[in-house]
This record gives sequence, structure tokens and C-alpha cells, in this order.
Amino acid sequence: MCGIVGYVGAQSALDVVIAGLKRLEYRGYDSAGVAVLADGGLAAVKKAGKLVNLEKELVGHPLPSGSTGLGHTRWATHGGPTDANAHPHLDNAGRVAVVHNGIIENFAALRAELAERGHRLESETDTEVVAHLLAEQFSATGDLAEAMRQVCRRLEGAFTLVAVHADEPDVVVGARRNSPLVVGVGEGENFLASDVAAFIAHTRSAIELGQDQVVELRREGVTVTNFDGTAATVRAYHVDWDASAAEKGGYDYFMLKEIAEQPKAVADTLLGRIDASGSLTLDEVRIPVSVLREVDKVVIVACGTAYHAGMIAKLAIEHWTRIPCETELASEFRYRDPILDQRTLVVAISQSGETMDTLMALRHAREQGAKVLAICNTNGSTIPRESDAVLYTHAGPEVAVASTKAFLTQLVACYLVALYLGQVRGTKWGDEIEAVIRELSDIAAAVDTVLETMEPVRELARSLADKNTVLFLGRHVGYPVALEGALKLKELAYMHAEGFAAGELKHGPIALIEKDLPVVVVVPSPRGRSVLHDKIVSNIQEIRARGARTIVIAEEGDEAVVPYADHLIRIPATPTLLQPLVATVPLQVFACELATARGNEVDQPRNLAKSVTVE
Repeated sequence: MCGIVGYVGAQSALDVVIAGLKRLEYRGYDSAGVAVLADGGLAAVKKAGKLVNLEKELVGHPLPSGSTGLGHTRWATHGGPTDANAHPHLDNAGRVAVVHNGIIENFAALRAELAERGHRLESETDTEVVAHLLAEQFSATGDLAEAMRQVCRRLEGAFTLVAVHADEPDVVVGARRNSPLVVGVGEGENFLASDVAAFIAHTRSAIELGQDQVVELRREGVTVTNFDGTAATVRAYHVDWDASAAEKGGYDYFMLKEIAEQPKAVADTLLGRIDASGSLTLDEVRIPVSVLREVDKVVIVACGTAYHAGMIAKLAIEHWTRIPCETELASEFRYRDPILDQRTLVVAISQSGETMDTLMALRHAREQGAKVLAICNTNGSTIPRESDAVLYTHAGPEVAVASTKAFLTQLVACYLVALYLGQVRGTKWGDEIEAVIRELSDIAAAVDTVLETMEPVRELARSLADKNTVLFLGRHVGYPVALEGALKLKELAYMHAEGFAAGELKHGPIALIEKDLPVVVVVPSPRGRSVLHDKIVSNIQEIRARGARTIVIAEEGDEAVVPYADHLIRIPATPTLLQPLVATVPLQVFACELATARGNEVDQPRNLAKSVTVE
């Protein structure tokens, strides 16, 4: 959730850190702060609210020039959004500065210990105890990295920590447990951040940090150790996008840019998936084919938008492989005592690769002996690293909090996983797989076609800006699409929005139907699911008869819906299982435009963060 940046090099640390924090604003935050080492001391400024508040404060109270520093954007877990609770936190002597992402679960006991030893803590946060503990350990060791290792061994919970000390002016130290932290490696300079976006303007060379590791940054190099002080094994990698990919590119919002990038993102996720022999390949598969052939159950774990992708994946996996498949909310998964064993394949879906609920579900699954395959958009993140197999989506950076292109590429990846399982288990012939891949390849152009015809959708959205409720209905693959459409409207427009399986309409939700209530209906293809198509047309008639305003999404050539649609949104005809790739796009545009019409912040909706790194 929180944004973290650390820097040591020859540039102005303040400039590098502020620029990095701006690139991390999409993560959501309620306060910001920076600290710089200069002239043998440490200077810090922090302010509640947006970064602009911090920048104004820096104009009035400028920091000395220094080439080592750190910064933070905070999303509150302990203590409200105040100047005192903002990061960085300092010890009483003002020699140590610490920023933190996550939750330190035993902070109350540690705080009590510090108070008994005469420390004065001035905030409500769990983070401040770390600054005081580091100060104590540094006094004993004279080495910030060793002090960090000793402190981390006492901490419980999930955390990323980055610290500087005035007595080591050319050192930045970081530590991670269950929370993201990545190293950027430059020429005579090095970076630490919670996301590569923070330093991508300076370097595209990065290093993964593993679980329970401490990293020490100096101008001349990087040293990584485990919490116990032993040398750690790390993996370097190259970021395959540049700074321009994280800019708005002339769009008013990142979300608009990311919606427009979806055809390319879909095409990129498909690149290189068929090898020279005609077989489907994933990115990193460390599960023997013999094990995959014995899988007798697939369980998909995910949260939010990724969960909706998992619901669609369930239909594809069961249809193409005949393996029973369950889709589970990751936040509920390990608390219901799920039945897992060595023949269970768990598929974990996460855009960031750091979603804490999904990570905890993954770890529980592995403890039970299940194999885990990750679908992720972020190279070097925790979930892929702790999985037995990985399929990376190639959406590029997604900055807007409400997911768009990440969702479509997750769908593509889910289809690829289903086909791969069909391939290794022999339920799909090679030519059948190639045929589906060709159909998927055609989807990029179909999404482009949808995007070219969205002006009526925008006009419709603007006309509904004063409404309080919108309902969404769908069947089969259209049901998860309805849920996703409702979620986007909740996230962006702050409206009451609900998605329902259309067959459930008469089992309660029809009581909500009233005159002029907008109801969006995702209609399945009359070619692939003709029975369901006829039933959902009947649903449209039922709600229209009760005065609702029907907004119908239907494929080209479907004339049966025309008499019952107050507003008809056409999408290209696609194979049934692939329809969500085109049917979702109008709902993204609809939510974005409606939020804009209501005067809301599109890229950073209230109360939300891009990456949820606490449970």
C-alpha cells in the first residue's frame, strides 16, 4: 500500500525521492514525508495529505542538500493521518529515520519496553518503535545493517523497513518480510523502492529481495544478507518497460490510458506462447508434467477484480480439461479449513504479486502439499517467487487503482493455463489449442473495435450521473462480468452497484426493480449458449415491464434483444468463453465516465490502494 523510496548516489536525494514518490501516488496514501542526510546530520519534513502539501512545506522549510535520503507515502494502519503519524519516524536524538510499510504486530509490547527505558514516543504508529530500537542497536554495533538485522529478529508481522543514520551518511538499509521492496541498480548510485516505477527513470536493472532479508545500499554496490546475517542469494532482472510507460501520454487519467492500452496488452500476453514444436508454454514451470497429469482438483484464489477473472477461469478449466475447479476469495480461503493435498493445483492471481490475502492463501496451500501456479503482472514480486509455476501477464505498469488492462490480461493468462492443463492431460489436441490461440489473437482487434464505438456509452454515463443505484445482470461468463462492472462503479463513482446472476433475479433481487432504475444486462451469445440467451432475454422483459431502464450489452447480429433495450451496446461476436474480454470494456468506460461526471478522482478513488499488502 505505502510508497517507499530510498536513494544513495551523486544526485540530489530530495529530488530523486520526491520524483519517485510521485510515481507511487497511484498506490493510495494519506500523508507523505522525506528525510535527507547532510552536513553530518539528518533533516526531515513530513505532512498529512497529498504530496503537494509536503512540497509546499519544503518551500517554506527547505532541507539541506544531500545525496542520501528516503521518502514515504503512508496509508494509515496505526494512528490517523496527521503530521505526527506521517513517516519518516525519528529516534529522540534525531539521528535515525525510518519508513515502513505493513504492520508490526508486537509493537505494543515493544513500545512498553522502550517507555520503561526512558524513550519518548511521539506518534500513535507501530513504526516509531523501530526507529528507537535501531538507535539502541546502532549504539551497540556502530553498523546500521547489523542493527537492522537484530531489530528485525524481534519484530512480528508483515513489514518493509528502510532506514538511514546520520553516522553512516552514505548508507541506506532496507528489510522485508511479507511486503514488497525492490533494489534498483545504477552507475554510482542505487535505489530502494516498494515498486520499480519509483526508479524506472534512472535504471531498469533491478534485484529481487527475498523473504527475511536485509539490503545495504552504498554508491559502489549492494549487499544482501538474511536476518541471521548469512549471505543471501538474490536474482537480478531487467524491467521490460521504461519511464514513458508510466506517464499519462496525453490522457486526462491513467485509467483512460490503460483502457486504451488493452488491445496491445492482450496481444503482448499472448506473445511467444507457442514453441517451435507447436506446444503451449508458460513462463516458469517447476511442476513436473507427471504431477500435473495427476491433478484431480484446481482451486483458484484471488481478491477483487482478480477473483472475477478466477470465476471465468473456472468455467474455462472445467470445460477444456474436465477437472473440477473452485474459485475462492483469498481472504476467506485458509480460515475455512480447505481440503487440499498433493493432487491439488492452486492458481493464485494477483496483479501486484504482493496481495497479502492471496500470499497467505498460497502459503497455506503449500503447507498442505498442494502445488501453486501464479498469474501475475509484476516480475520479481513475492507471489511468483514463492510459487511452483508462473505465468506473467504483460500488461505493463497499471497505475490507476481500478484495474482494467490487468484484468483483461489476467483473463488471457487464465485461458492459457486452462489450455496448458488440457495439453498436458490430453483433453485438448494440439490443433484445438492452436485454434483457441488464434481466436485469442483476434481479440486484440475486437477490443480495439469496442474502444472505437464508446462515445454513446460515455453519453449514457453522463446522463446517469445523478442516479444512486445501478444493477448488473449476467449469466455464465456474463455473471463475473456483471460483478466486475458493479465493482468498477463502486470503486470509481461511489454508487450503490450490485451484480447478480440473472437466474437469481426472481429469488429476491427483482424486489429492487423500480421505475427508471438503470439495469445493465450482459447477454450471452445466441450461438454458443442459446438456452441461456433465451432465458436472459426473458429477464430483460421482466425488468423492463417493471419500469427499469435497460442497458443491454449484446454481440453484433443479436436482434432478439433489440425490442427490449432502452440502450443497446454492441460488441463483436466472439466464442462464448472469450466474450468477457470484449464485454468488460464498455463497463470500464461507463464507470470511468460516470465517475468523471460526478467529479470524482478517477485514478485514486477514496479509501482504496493499488496494492493491498496487509490482511
